[in-house]
Amino acid sequence: MTVQDFAIVSINVGKPMNLHFNGKELLTAIHKKPVSEPIFLSFLHFAGDGQADLVHHGGKDKAVCVYPYDHYAYWEKELGRELEAAAFGENLTVKGLVEEDVCIGDVFQLGEAIVQVSQPRQPCHKLAKKHNVEDLPLRVQNTGYTGFYFRVLKEGWVTKESFLRLLNRHPLGVTVSFANHIMYHDKSNKDGIERILRVNELSESWRATLLKRLKNMETNYTRSIRILT
Repeated sequence: MTVQDFAIVSINVGKPMNLHFNGKELLTAIHKKPVSEPIFLSFLHFAGDGQADLVHHGGKDKAVCVYPYDHYAYWEKELGRELEAAAFGENLTVKGLVEEDVCIGDVFQLGEAIVQVSQPRQPCHKLAKKHNVEDLPLRVQNTGYTGFYFRVLKEGWVTKESFLRLLNRHPLGVTVSFANHIMYHDKSNKDGIERILRVNELSESWRATLLKRLKNMETNYTRSIRILT
């Protein structure tokens, strides 16, 4: 396999903080800042990073949030302003690695660490509040420019000068783009759902969601057969 290296634009971390939005307090860690010093990546997160909502963010399957720098120009045009570093609350801003090219289960060297793609990133309401654009999460979802998550297979030190090197392409070839399409736009595609579920490295949360959807489809099919007969 040809060696593929992808440049790291920035490594970004931040702890949860209380922000005021429309007269209400919001605890969030979406405001992350770039670091210039070597930083340790554990099985759960980069040192100095944290999540406010541990139900929907963080954990071993979502240790590192990755966003392609390649999409920044599109969003700057859409939003009509220049975007700062970590504009999407990502831990890792990378160049040349977009959703159409990266597969769930792909393994990468990241400095001393080894990481693996676990699922697409699901944009939430805090992204809307960060940019004061109410429909931004939906727009991110509809474009497919979501980014994705890494789980950590091996802990280690990482620097901005490190390259993200592809070590192993998953044999099933289920791209993040395909997974997004099935999750958000082709929800009744049974073959597509089953194809994603065949990837053992898929995160637990996405697996649970797709299994539930598949079960509901089968239940509805059984009911329709009973009605017809």
